[in-house]
Amino acid sequence: MSFHASAQEIRVDDGHILRAILFNGDGEPVEAEFDLNSVIGNDNGYFVWGGGDFSGSAEEISFSLEGDDSVPILRANLADVEGNFEHRDINLSERIGNDNGSFVFGTYLPLPLTREE
Repeated sequence: MSFHASAQEIRVDDGHILRAILFNGDGEPVEAEFDLNSVIGNDNGYFVWGGGDFSGSAEEISFSLEGDDSVPILRANLADVEGNFEHRDINLSERIGNDNGSFVFGTYLPLPLTREE
């Protein structure tokens, strides 16, 4: 489950530390934090899941909850290989979940390709 559906007081500190009060399976609030630099990278000016240390090549990092569903969006200007900065965003709910009051990163593998014979 995406973390934001079972969280309160969601924020990003220091440009890369995701913090929130998450609710565990018993409905109890748990203070949790997660270093986004451990799972998000910068690939030539684009956010990438499974990378690392995006904030080392980013400027103007911001975070907001957007829309009726309060979707958690991280925004930043990311440097490309030529040193130009591109404004990008990433939906944190795509891969970050709540497992019993703790943040977890979920990697989702594509479905296997089938070959027509």
